[in-house]
Amino acid sequence: MADEQEIMCKLESIKEIRNKTLQMEKIKARLKAEFEALESEERHLKEYKQEMDLLLQEKMAHVEELRLIHADINVMENTIKQSENDLNKLLESTRRLHEEYKPLKEHVDALRMTLGLQRLPDLCEEEEKLSLEPVYHVTSKFIGTHQYVHSAKQRAGLGIPKNPRGNRMSETQKIHGKKHVTHPNPFPVEL
Repeated sequence: MADEQEIMCKLESIKEIRNKTLQMEKIKARLKAEFEALESEERHLKEYKQEMDLLLQEKMAHVEELRLIHADINVMENTIKQSENDLNKLLESTRRLHEEYKPLKEHVDALRMTLGLQRLPDLCEEEEKLSLEPVYHVTSKFIGTHQYVHSAKQRAGLGIPKNPRGNRMSETQKIHGKKHVTHPNPFPVEL
């Protein structure tokens, strides 16, 4: 009887060992799956961090690009202001030259009449090189309804020369390598 009980105890122990071993194998399989998932997630996290670093680098590149664009805009605004100032000075100089030219021409015409010669043509009858209309079209694109541009258009009918200073360049134009167009003598003298 004692042998049977001992055998039954051993069988119960073997059954328990088997059950626990199966339970252990299931847990081991789950652990293996969890470790694989953990390794996979670590790889993904590393990739995500690398992608984030690349995105931050790209962002900084765009920030720098925007900074450079803003700097270019500031330079262009300053250049436009300088160009407007240069235009205003040229228009004022042109107006003064026209005021000097008008009485001189009247005097020359009077002298020519005394000699029986024809009057010289008025500036407005000259070629279009003496008109400010091209200046108006260029400046109106950039400075819109600037007061001097309107007065330039009004004075265009007077035939005021485009550039009384010849080929003198403004500071802005020297910086950017631009030149005024040099025109022939705007005040030809006919005899």
